[in-house]
Amino acid sequence: MPATKNNPVSEAHIRRRLAGTRLPADPLHFDLQVALKRWPKALLEKYASQLQPAGVLVPIIVRDDAMSILLTQRAAGLSQHAGQVSFPGGRMEAGDADVRATALRETWEEIGIEPHLVDVAGYLETAPTVSGYVVTPVIGFVAGGFRLKIDRSEVEQVFEVPLDFLLQAGNVQMTERELDGFRMPVAEFHYAERRVWGATANILVRFLEKLTQ
Repeated sequence: MPATKNNPVSEAHIRRRLAGTRLPADPLHFDLQVALKRWPKALLEKYASQLQPAGVLVPIIVRDDAMSILLTQRAAGLSQHAGQVSFPGGRMEAGDADVRATALRETWEEIGIEPHLVDVAGYLETAPTVSGYVVTPVIGFVAGGFRLKIDRSEVEQVFEVPLDFLLQAGNVQMTERELDGFRMPVAEFHYAERRVWGATANILVRFLEKLTQ
């Protein structure tokens, strides 16, 4: 159900829809049948042996009665996805207790939001990405008033997109991209001259579906 001024999606509603979601026991496991709806089988098989576990935080910023999703624009000098919009997060490391710890650690390192400031509400299903990861999205509420400390070697800018905007019908566009000769569906959002696409947009679409279906 799309959000409106008279019928917004509340924090309580988000918590209810995420209740019961669990951190994956195996961060490399994903639902093959779900993945095949987006990935051609031959392409998925090609990448399957190279996948690594990763976690990202989907930070919901709560201020008064409004909520927004915090996103980062990656630094231009990075070897992967330079300049693209992403969630804070990254590859799981040996010292991480689990992939939730990965998402919180990476968020702290990249933009300075400390783990104790994030109230984790739940998780989305793991999914493979074309960059070679199986990503677990961790959904967490962050109270307004935090201070950012941006690692400029990884992040160029941080910005927020109102949750109401993401929920409005028509603000998501479906396109395609080509990879190794295969066509794959890709979601896109355009907000304030920023293009949110690829794995980040697909995670947003899955999150919004969780809230509205």
